[in-house]
Amino acid sequence: MPLFTQKKAFYILWSGQSISLFGSGLTRFALMVWAYQNSSSVTSMVLLGFFSFLSFMVVSPFAGIITDKVNRKWIMFGADLASGLVTLSLLLFSLNGELQFWHLYLAEGLSGAFEAFQSPAFFSSVSLLMPKKELMRSNALIGLAKSAIQVVAPAVASVILSFAGLHRVLSIDLLTLIAGLAAVLLVHLEKPPHTETGAQAKGTFWHEFRFGFRYIFSLPGLRTIMLMFVSINFFAGLTYMSILSPMILTRTNGSELSLGTVQTVMGVGGIVGGLVLTFFKSPRKKAALFAWSTTISIGICDLLTAASRSVLTWSISGFLSEFSIPFMVSPYYSIWQEKVPEDVQGRVFAVREMIQTAPSPLGYLAGGLLADHVFEPLFLQKTILTPLVGIGPGSGMSAMFLITGLFGSLSGLIGLLKPCVRQLDD
Repeated sequence: MPLFTQKKAFYILWSGQSISLFGSGLTRFALMVWAYQNSSSVTSMVLLGFFSFLSFMVVSPFAGIITDKVNRKWIMFGADLASGLVTLSLLLFSLNGELQFWHLYLAEGLSGAFEAFQSPAFFSSVSLLMPKKELMRSNALIGLAKSAIQVVAPAVASVILSFAGLHRVLSIDLLTLIAGLAAVLLVHLEKPPHTETGAQAKGTFWHEFRFGFRYIFSLPGLRTIMLMFVSINFFAGLTYMSILSPMILTRTNGSELSLGTVQTVMGVGGIVGGLVLTFFKSPRKKAALFAWSTTISIGICDLLTAASRSVLTWSISGFLSEFSIPFMVSPYYSIWQEKVPEDVQGRVFAVREMIQTAPSPLGYLAGGLLADHVFEPLFLQKTILTPLVGIGPGSGMSAMFLITGLFGSLSGLIGLLKPCVRQLDD
């Protein structure tokens, strides 16, 4: 007999996973700082994310198959426990003064692989625990926790690092993991009901491997919103992830206070947006809400950032952009949870995550290269865009925001106009 109702089980699972995710956020920031302090190289920091992303990409399709075959409770428990063992290994190396870069790269690679199991298992579990009308609110809570962690974890980790060192951060991460494991053990997850789609997915390993790809690309509506999300991640990598900070620093004569102000306001915007969304009843027009929010966050806000010259305007734009993200992300994931049969969600969600995550690091790498070698040199002289983005240092990066703003607006409008997207709301 289950100890809790399905709704209570979701809140327990969400709470435990959020606490564990906070610990992971502490460790991720601390490892980046350690890598930079011990190498003075940005590349060493970037490689941490690279190895995590690479393993996630490689493992995801296989993890999805296993997630649909094994109780998702034990998938989450196993993935969390394995991640904890990786953290414990780093802690032992740190205490013994033997921590090396290859330890970090291996740890990040393993963590990415375990995340490939944990992510589809967790999101498909939400579908099992919550009624469809409350899926969007549930996803809003998940997004709210992630936004809060992104703001709080670096600040907390920096304080702990300053006064207690890396080993203390890793120890706290292990303590938060206990909450995540306990939450998983407390909840009861039924096996998803068998469907005709699930029966069609069964077969040879190669057949099951391909199923997630075939399923997504056979449905025009889901395929289109996924490709919209792909563009969102690419544009975000191209601008917000790579050049926003250097653009602000360049245009404010290296003012760290200005940069910190904008980043803080952006983080607050994401938290406020998530909080507001939790009070909303699930709208019937989720696809329309997703498309409109895309237009605002990636379109209008990028255009405003491009034309801005002041910390105040950047802050307003950043706040509005981050505020809009929960209204974009929550309906997006809710649509998938509603439309995809529960017994194939593992492999479908794993493939979706792999495809839509790929553009972020590509955009991140492209953003820096384009800024340094194309846009910044080009805008050192007068151009037709000078009235909008100015001239001189920083103008080229502003022009990049202008371009992503135009394409982001177009992406959102296409979503609003395409019949296959509108039909998702029928």
